[in-house]
Amino acid sequence: MAEPVETEAREGVLAAIAAYTIWGFLPVYLIFTIAVPATELLMHRIVWSVPFGALIISVRSQWADVRDALMRPRRLGWLALAAFFIAVNWLVYILAVQNQQIFQASLGYYINPLVYVLVGVVFFGETLRVLQLFAVLLATAGVLVLTFSGGEFPWVSLILAVSFTIYGVIRKQISVGAMPGLFVETLLLMPIALAGLAWLTLQGSAVYLEADAGLLALIVIAGPLTVVPLLFFAIGARLLRLSTIGFLQFIGPTLQFAVGWYYGETLTPARAVCFALIWSAVIVFCVDSLRARRKSAPGGNLARAKRG
Repeated sequence: MAEPVETEAREGVLAAIAAYTIWGFLPVYLIFTIAVPATELLMHRIVWSVPFGALIISVRSQWADVRDALMRPRRLGWLALAAFFIAVNWLVYILAVQNQQIFQASLGYYINPLVYVLVGVVFFGETLRVLQLFAVLLATAGVLVLTFSGGEFPWVSLILAVSFTIYGVIRKQISVGAMPGLFVETLLLMPIALAGLAWLTLQGSAVYLEADAGLLALIVIAGPLTVVPLLFFAIGARLLRLSTIGFLQFIGPTLQFAVGWYYGETLTPARAVCFALIWSAVIVFCVDSLRARRKSAPGGNLARAKRG
């Protein structure tokens, strides 16, 4: 029995690494498509996610889950709200990369787990453990250093972290798998995206109208770049322990930080201190999570996360 479990864990790790690696190098794609305005690229991302999402839903035989979500008004309403926040997250991320703020985008996903902790305390009555409180204070100190010493309020980081946290909290309250949920969200956003593209087309200001074959191909790739990493993440989350996913999630922002450095973003002293404090907070957060899970799991065996 040990061998199948080890095989599943290995597959889960590879799937999760693939997801976070794609997300980590996403700024490179956005730099290659910088000729497309952020709003237009967002519209293409939504539109092209639908056919690629439908393909994966078909392969995974999840149309029943999609129909179930569409037939339940309350669930559909929550998915519509989730769609709004993920669209905000996507738009701000694209704008950040196009305006050479990749470091801020990276920072947003580093502090995202800490925002989850704060949401748990404020809205769900959870209690902060000592190390969690210390991690939050370190992250807050990093933000304050960047704001007052560097003269750079990290609004991009905070919007990305807060919007993705709200999106995650909403999705956590809805009994629908990752892929069916994303498909319904993009389906709900699609009419708005199509209307926007139609308006740009009529105005003659749509970039895709004059794009060459290479840029058009990159625009279409926005679909699989949205759907495929989520599929990998869903596989990894289903096969791996939550603690493992917790550590692997920092691959994405670390790669984003490296991409920002490669493309010449300036690591000012204030940014360096900010990231040092954030990285310290991440280490403290991970150590605390690992200790908590070891204490709560009988015999050290952690339950796997059952996600779809």
